[in-house]
This record gives sequence, C-alpha cells and structure tokens, in this order.
Amino acid sequence: MTSPTVTRAGIVEATRELIRFEGLDAVSLRRVGRAVGVTAPALYAHVRDKEDLLKAVAATQYGELVERLNAVERLDPLDRVRASCHVYVDLALDEPELFRTMFLFPPALDQVDPLGVELDAATEAFGLSAAAATAAVDGGLLVGDPMTISFALWTASHGLASVLQMGLQLSEEQQTDLTDTVIDGLLTGLAAPT
Repeated sequence: MTSPTVTRAGIVEATRELIRFEGLDAVSLRRVGRAVGVTAPALYAHVRDKEDLLKAVAATQYGELVERLNAVERLDPLDRVRASCHVYVDLALDEPELFRTMFLFPPALDQVDPLGVELDAATEAFGLSAAAATAAVDGGLLVGDPMTISFALWTASHGLASVLQMGLQLSEEQQTDLTDTVIDGLLTGLAAPT
C-alpha cells in the first residue's frame, strides 16, 4: 500500500477547510495530518510547526484580500478608499475564522512600499489600502498624515467587521448602510475644508 502524496499546498488547504468549518481553535497537527491521510510527524517534511502552517493559511487569506483590493477599479480616490473598506469588511464576513487567522500575522508596516517592491501578502494588503488613502491626501481630498489616515480606516474597518461578526441579525442592506455610515463619518472628519 502506497502512502498518499502529501504536498505543502494540500496541507495548507486541508488546514483552511478545518478552520473554515470547525474554527481556528480546532487546528492541531494531528487533526491536519488525519485530514490529509498521514501522521502528524509526517507533516514536518512540509511545515516547520503549527505556526508555520497557520502563517501559510494567513498568507493565502491575505492573498485573497489583495486580489479583492486589486479588483477595485475606482478612479476617484475617496471612492477607492470606501470600496477598499467594504472589501475588508466583506472578506471578514465571508470567512470569519480564516479572517481571524490572518491577524495572528500582522503586516510589517515599516516595509510598506508604494513602488511595488515584492512584500509579504499582509504588508501588500495594507500597502494597497494605504495607497488609496495617500492618493486622497495627494489629491487634496483628505487632510492629514496618510499613514495615520490608513490606520484610522483600518481600525474602523476592523471594528466594523468585528461588530458585524457578532451575529446581530442585520440585513445585508443594514450592514452596508452601517459600513457606509462609519467610513463616511470618518472621511468627513478628515476631509479638506471647502
């Protein structure tokens, strides 16, 4: 009897499924090994440890966030900022446990580079959001330090995501209205005087 072919990608996907359906706390190397048909020690040929495995899962989710952020095609910088906040909240609502996994590994903020130097997925995702805020400041639409504005928008979006994940039974329209109200309120406070 031959042993199953196990790859790092297969292990990461099995872990994603375990997290998706049973939650982050359900992850153990023994459970992941069972899911891919091997013993836990056999996983060490592909992952260093549980943290390495969770980091790979988080990188995959950040990659999804980056794809969604890159799909935002708004020319107006404020519309781009709003859309980016919605993308963030939507991803959190679509995959709450995987979203939770992402934030075990935050971005390296001192490496954010708007010139497109290849960065890890978390830093790239934050960089895309920061670029939208920077464009709004550069266009004279918002006033303040672009990094501080980026943090404020991230904080607001993350807070929205956390509240909406509480199971408040809000309709999709109510969720969208709440997101718009919070983000627009923040943007109004940061708007350049007219």
